[in-house]
Amino acid sequence: MTCCAPGAEAGAEALLAPEHDEETLFAAARDLGNGLSELEFNVPDIHCAACMTTIEKAVTALPNVAAARVNFSTKRARVTVRAGKGRLTDVTAAIERAGYRTFLPDPATADQGDDTLKRLTRSLAVAGFAAGNIMLFSISVWSGADPTTRDLFHWVSALIALPAVAYAGQPFFSSAWRALRHGGLNMDVPISLAVLLALALSLFETFNHGAHAYFDAATSLLFFLLIGRTLDHLMREKARGTVRSLARLAPRDATLLNADGSREKIALSAIRPGMRLELAPGERVPVDAEILDGRSDIDMSAVTGESVPEICGKGDRLLAGATNLSGRLTLRAEKPAADSYLARMIGLMEAAEGSRAGYRRLADRAAAIYAPAVHILALLTFVFWVFLTGNWYGATTNAIAVLIITCPCALALAVPIVHVVAAGRLFEAGMLMKDGAALERLASIRHVAFDKTGTLTGGRPKFIAQTLGGEPEFSVAAAIARLSRHPLSAAIAAARPDAPNLSGAAREQPGAGVELTTETDTWRLGHAGFCGAVDPAEAPVSTVWLARNGTPVASFALKDQARAGARAMIADLAGMGLDLTLLSGDRPAPVKALADELGLARAEAGLAPGDKLARIADLEKAGGVLMVGDGINDAPALRAATVSIAPSSASDVGRNAADFIFTRPDLAVIPFAIRLSRRAAMKVIGNFGLAIAYNGIAVPLAVSGHVTPFVAALAMSSSSILVTLNALTLRLGTRPAPETAPAPAHRLAAAE
Repeated sequence: MTCCAPGAEAGAEALLAPEHDEETLFAAARDLGNGLSELEFNVPDIHCAACMTTIEKAVTALPNVAAARVNFSTKRARVTVRAGKGRLTDVTAAIERAGYRTFLPDPATADQGDDTLKRLTRSLAVAGFAAGNIMLFSISVWSGADPTTRDLFHWVSALIALPAVAYAGQPFFSSAWRALRHGGLNMDVPISLAVLLALALSLFETFNHGAHAYFDAATSLLFFLLIGRTLDHLMREKARGTVRSLARLAPRDATLLNADGSREKIALSAIRPGMRLELAPGERVPVDAEILDGRSDIDMSAVTGESVPEICGKGDRLLAGATNLSGRLTLRAEKPAADSYLARMIGLMEAAEGSRAGYRRLADRAAAIYAPAVHILALLTFVFWVFLTGNWYGATTNAIAVLIITCPCALALAVPIVHVVAAGRLFEAGMLMKDGAALERLASIRHVAFDKTGTLTGGRPKFIAQTLGGEPEFSVAAAIARLSRHPLSAAIAAARPDAPNLSGAAREQPGAGVELTTETDTWRLGHAGFCGAVDPAEAPVSTVWLARNGTPVASFALKDQARAGARAMIADLAGMGLDLTLLSGDRPAPVKALADELGLARAEAGLAPGDKLARIADLEKAGGVLMVGDGINDAPALRAATVSIAPSSASDVGRNAADFIFTRPDLAVIPFAIRLSRRAAMKVIGNFGLAIAYNGIAVPLAVSGHVTPFVAALAMSSSSILVTLNALTLRLGTRPAPETAPAPAHRLAAAE
């Protein structure tokens, strides 16, 4: 049975490659060796977890398919095909027979979005406008309007309802029609049937001057259901942005150095191991490569997450995604783009996304039971009353009442409305919620893992102390520092903004420092080797040196400071009984120093993205894990964790991979979010209880003929209002601690 069908995502078609044939598919397939090849398709009509199962079953039933995997968030299917066992077009035909369109990805339009959200929003607005206005006319009818006025209001309601339902009902009608056309049922079928039958019966009543019409029931039903559909689309669109952000980090081309010294631009896909490439300042490393010539400051935040650039020269290896900040480099490609660091990162995140399939909405898993059960119940009601009374009109009215009153509106709103209220509450506290399902996962966590730089720290080094020299040397250093844009230089310059300028010839040596030649002296500001000094071993801080005529005369210690309220936040989480861990790609000394400062008992340093992913997997064996990180290197761990949080200062990839984004400079909102998530989980359970109790009472009344379609719509709306009011109680309660609030003494002791 097809759980859902195309239609809701029709706008995506414009973004995808045109129709494909056997030759086109063969050219797009990636050779895996051993007679296997891999094809990737965009499947824009994936709407729920059951869609994934439907597509995978349809494809794996083919003799030439070895494996198939569908990614819910990216709406893509990867199919592994055996050579010589069948045609590649058999794969696309099988997917399309199941009710889903397929397209080959088009890189030129991969970053664009579709217009689904706009169409859903317009449908929601139309349904809300129609329901509100028709309800005003209905109130007059309920109040005892005379027959002439009542008939007029019924006709006006019909003029509003018919075009409104025709437009606003498209997401449900299209889905229901495609499901029926492919021999299946879904939850949109009874919804569409109830709306259309209510309209038909209302028109019949209006033509025959009846006392009741149910135009308000039809439009209100669509309005409430469109709220849930729109919220669901918003959450899924946020999730799909992560992989697109990673893909944007890769340059579209690279500069190839030919044997004769000439240069030419080549596409990223044309790079092969052994090729010599030129990397200019400001460009990103296209593929994993080794430096053959040159020296430069390299922004490695895409690899390690650390904001301080690293000095790299001949013999050093660079990973795809890193950024060259200063000098011109000559590289030798080590791997093709398909096997580069960025490609592996994308693979890690897609694998992490697939591991969360168990958290899909309960409504998706119940679709196979709900739709036929409702139809059977309505049909039995109709047959029962026809057999009992012989009154076709009354039997039809009772059957429509059953379809409307059993509409899963309260069930559909039970979770999204809690998410909406909680999202507003979190926004007021300084946190943005991107994935509503993550709110439930946050309530179940037992472990919290933190990244260091940019998460527990501010991500920008600050001047700590002058460890050698005096005030005159500090003024000189600040003056020279203003000539560089290096983060460490900026920190020194900010510490002495009133230092006088120095005149002379300045030259910045990439990856080393700045040299300033005045009339009397030659000054150097930079790392130890550049200034003829030796850094202290395993220092927990960064050291910048100042040399005069080749002799070190001053040194300055700089450190990335802990965020405001970080220690209080750690103590608060420890007081909640959570297990806390620091996972960092930085050196052991600064990691240990920060852990000691914040009262964290466990800390691990020097971790690559894959290492963090492995640690998250180990922690999840003992319970849910919250990952708090910010860098590109944290993205796989953020996606793999049960739930994830990133600061607003995080990289685009880090923000897209996370479920929550906090915007306050301090971290007090994190324990607040955990407490709110636990309250929200209770509200969801309460809403499900209300919805079940409603159906337990309302369904027998509808089947027994004690409920008209109008009363059924009113009861359905009332159940929705009840779950909404229950969710609104989330706005009551505690607020996050102010940024300057000290942590309670007993919590600090617990953290230590």
